[in-house]
Amino acid sequence: MVASCSYSSSRAAAARHLVRLLLVGLLLAAGWGWATAAKNDTQTFRPGDELRRYRKVQALLKRLNKPALRTIQSPDGDLIDCVAAHLQPAFDHPRLRGQRPLADPPARPKGLHHRSRFPSNDTTADAGVQLWASSGEACPEGSVPIRRVTEKDVLRASSVRRFGRAPAGRVRRDSVSGGHEHAVGYVAGDEYYGAKASINVWAPQVSTASEFSLSQIWVIAGSFGNDLNTIEAGWQVSPQLYGDNAPRFFTYWTTDAYQTTGCYNLLCSGFIQTNSRIAMGAAISPTSAYNAGQFDISLLVWKDPNHGNWWLEFGSGELVGYWPSLLFSHLASHASMVQFGGEVVNTRASGSHTATQMGSGHFAGEGFGRASYFRNLEVVDWDNSLLPLAAGFHVTADHPNCYDIQGGVNAVWGNYFYYGGPGRNVRCT
Repeated sequence: MVASCSYSSSRAAAARHLVRLLLVGLLLAAGWGWATAAKNDTQTFRPGDELRRYRKVQALLKRLNKPALRTIQSPDGDLIDCVAAHLQPAFDHPRLRGQRPLADPPARPKGLHHRSRFPSNDTTADAGVQLWASSGEACPEGSVPIRRVTEKDVLRASSVRRFGRAPAGRVRRDSVSGGHEHAVGYVAGDEYYGAKASINVWAPQVSTASEFSLSQIWVIAGSFGNDLNTIEAGWQVSPQLYGDNAPRFFTYWTTDAYQTTGCYNLLCSGFIQTNSRIAMGAAISPTSAYNAGQFDISLLVWKDPNHGNWWLEFGSGELVGYWPSLLFSHLASHASMVQFGGEVVNTRASGSHTATQMGSGHFAGEGFGRASYFRNLEVVDWDNSLLPLAAGFHVTADHPNCYDIQGGVNAVWGNYFYYGGPGRNVRCT
């Protein structure tokens, strides 16, 4: 009898052990798949480390992907979740928790006119449609469209901790930083409360998954040390962030020079979206083509004088949302620099220069229909008025043999510039 009980207990223990082995095997398989897809930091595979990283990915996805009222499938494969506005990632921020988006609209800048101003012989139009909404589908009122983050998105990042964050060197200084190269126009030395521009949209070729090409507005305050504050908006091609080569509408912000604060789009708490028709991180359609139709987007960033928040407008009057002033130190007051232009990452520390294109991939001298442009550049002053750029506007390029810039002023486009280039060529090696 004792022997029988002992035998039964042994069988039960063996069964439990087998179940544990099966569970561990499943977890290891998941961790192995994750590790194979991700970039390995070491040559040695350590199951315990990979399991911990796998769990971090799942926790991140759970935090970012909020419950959806409705999900829309985009033609490019994106999933757009319609999330109740008060449940969006912004309200995970400790100082925003429990709040809701502001109901009162901001005071728009004086002198703001939503009209197209193009040369009389061009074929330019607004590129205000995002691919996910091209079929006419939309999120219900009271919700905001958020591009769903997938496991593959996170695995392309250099680390789980850095997912959705930009490397240092994103703002042009006196020298190139971290492989970032720029062709930009800027004003500095005054108090700025916003900026506006129209930018034509292209689909530049990006050479490697770890590089990107973008065109944007920077609103900047603070020094170029660790207290740098920026607000950024524009379009970008980033295979690492999005998994393809499509130009996408994006935003960014930081309060400590890209170290630990801020992120792209809604990939951290902070930016509060109010629009149910625009999805940050979603593809823009259509795009410009060489010697053919030109399509551009208008962007306006400004500080609401009533509440002090920084608002973003996309296209013809579409309020996207706002960055609460409490996120910032220097930008809680005003900006001291506004920058417009293009940026690429050149990861080739040695050898030939990257072939990643900026803008259209053609130099500024080729002009309309061939080169990329920014037009109707304006800033917002202390009185919440839009003004043309003053005489202090400068243009500069880090490596003009790779990417260059040419500015001008006329009665139709106001302040404008052409910019961009192919990267590696006979003069850029």
